Amino acid sequence: MLLNGEYFSIFVSMKKIAVFASGTGSNAMNLIRYFSDNLNAKVHFVLSNNESAKVLDSAKKLGIKTYCFSNQQVSDGSFLVELCRKEEIDYIVLAGYLRLIPKKLIDEYPKKMINLHPSLLPKYGGKGMYGTNVHKAVLESKERESGITIHFVNEVFDKGQIIAQFHCSIEEEDTLFSIEKKIRILEHSYLPKVVETVIMNETLF
Repeated sequence: MLLNGEYFSIFVSMKKIAVFASGTGSNAMNLIRYFSDNLNAKVHFVLSNNESAKVLDSAKKLGIKTYCFSNQQVSDGSFLVELCRKEEIDYIVLAGYLRLIPKKLIDEYPKKMINLHPSLLPKYGGKGMYGTNVHKAVLESKERESGITIHFVNEVFDKGQIIAQFHCSIEEEDTLFSIEKKIRILEHSYLPKVVETVIMNETLF
């Protein structure tokens, strides 16, 4: 950069993201790919509580560090805080992660832990409401719209401050499969962009 006839270099620290996922991890993989060439942030590791989760192998193939811990270990806030400090993690994104986050970890990352939920909260949120469970409830209730909610994490499932919501219409002919497809399109289109916006504008949130 040229300023008053002299050159100055601007150093912007790269933010490290940890992604927590429990299953196939399509959103985790989407985040990895989105941030792979990003100058401001990158996915540093993927953590799962499920040793058979496909996301672990998929992340490894892209050169991303992975961790897999038991449900007992991921319920230990001190254990997770120590891990994230050691890895110098700046943000955590929950992408299909099915465990309640310990309070100690939440306190360590105020407004820096983001969750993706496949409904328009406060509808169809809470314990047990994930994946197809949500879409079944939407279909059975004959809702005319659904969508996704991206929110900060607090101590209660799906009750944190909402950052953004994105909608899709539900037609009479929609099925569980077609609703799931609509929601997946929204997730892949918007989650990485919202995460990036939060990181780039962290003082606004």
